[in-house]
Amino acid sequence: MKSLIKLTLKTVTTVAVLALIIYFGWKYIIPKLDDKESKDKKSYLVKKVFDGDTFEAEINGKNEKIRMLGIDTPEKWNSDKFDRDSERTGKDKETIRKLGSLSSDFTTRLIGGKRVVLIPDSKGDDKDKYGRLLRYVYLEDGTFVNLKIVEEGYANAYRRFNVTKQSEFIRAEEDARKNKKGLWGDVNGLKYMESIGN
Repeated sequence: MKSLIKLTLKTVTTVAVLALIIYFGWKYIIPKLDDKESKDKKSYLVKKVFDGDTFEAEINGKNEKIRMLGIDTPEKWNSDKFDRDSERTGKDKETIRKLGSLSSDFTTRLIGGKRVVLIPDSKGDDKDKYGRLLRYVYLEDGTFVNLKIVEEGYANAYRRFNVTKQSEFIRAEEDARKNKKGLWGDVNGLKYMESIGN
């Protein structure tokens, strides 16, 4: 009986120690590896911001369009998506355009003319159907640009395609909506919009 109790205690202790190691590894080591990965990568100069989630950077002497992964912003240019945003939200196209411009302005202030680190999603495609690079974007100081845009209320979490950081974006969007940040608030007389881009 004593040996059974000792074995049980030893097993419980071993499981508890392993659980703690896994927890602390997940909580503290893996995020540091992500940070290290972004710091070890080469940075590229942002040449032009097209809208809230798309920009151009010079990569190996060539200008490349980059579409930020996991987020979606209102459109400011005429397109099929521009029409869909208007239909889905019930907002007139001029309102969509104004919201798209506000989102674009925020992204321009955040990354325009700065150097960024571009990280592909480990499980996703390298490019979209338009030939744009699909990337997580970091400023050289470590700011996670995709997430920052959602946190400040200028983008939705893009739910159509599953990316590894999607749950982060969804939580950030929920917080921005709850706190009426950015486009979820009353900006320039425009009340917040429901589900643009999803």
